[in-house]
Amino acid sequence: MEKVTMGQLPELFEAVGAQFAANAGLLCEMDSRMGDGDLGLTMKKGFCGLPDILRSMEEEDFSKKIRKAGMEMTDLVPSTMGMLMGTGISFGGKAMAGRSELDAEGLTLFLEGFCAGIVKRGKCSRGDRTVLDCIGPAADEAKAVLAANPGASLEAVCRAALEGAKKGVEATKSMAPRFGKAAVHANISQGVADQGATAGLVMLQGMADYILGNTDESFS
Repeated sequence: MEKVTMGQLPELFEAVGAQFAANAGLLCEMDSRMGDGDLGLTMKKGFCGLPDILRSMEEEDFSKKIRKAGMEMTDLVPSTMGMLMGTGISFGGKAMAGRSELDAEGLTLFLEGFCAGIVKRGKCSRGDRTVLDCIGPAADEAKAVLAANPGASLEAVCRAALEGAKKGVEATKSMAPRFGKAAVHANISQGVADQGATAGLVMLQGMADYILGNTDESFS
């Protein structure tokens, strides 16, 4: 796939929703150790609802449509993680101002904007063991591919972003949590991936499923 058009946005996020539906149990299990235990259900509700939000909107500007959809998602799932992810999507859309499609550069801008939204809403930094430690490395890898080859395809950038996200999640196993209930249980977090970062990886896996044409909904 060379680009994702405005008309394809609901399908893109349907693929993301499918990943969250398939991995809701995993995320809830991870969250039950150091959180409220409902992360999987929250993310499933938010991302499975996002395609309908997009379809119901009459906005004709590509960037503004994503931005507004992210804002509406925060209303649908007004939890801490719901607010973070919805804000990330909204800022990702804002970062693509003036664009009419999601191509290789657009995906990189979206990921960088997503990170900016997480930082602003969550008041966090890399290394704090949050979803930022997944999406940040994904954005880095995407940007590196474009820097090395400005003509890189959307698929190439997407693959790089996904690999960066996986490395980022792995790195959270050695990080100490600073926020929420996880910080109270920091002693049991060592060697275990952060559940928020894992949710970020699920999102990127869903996007990759659509962009790369994957049909298997298993998490990899």
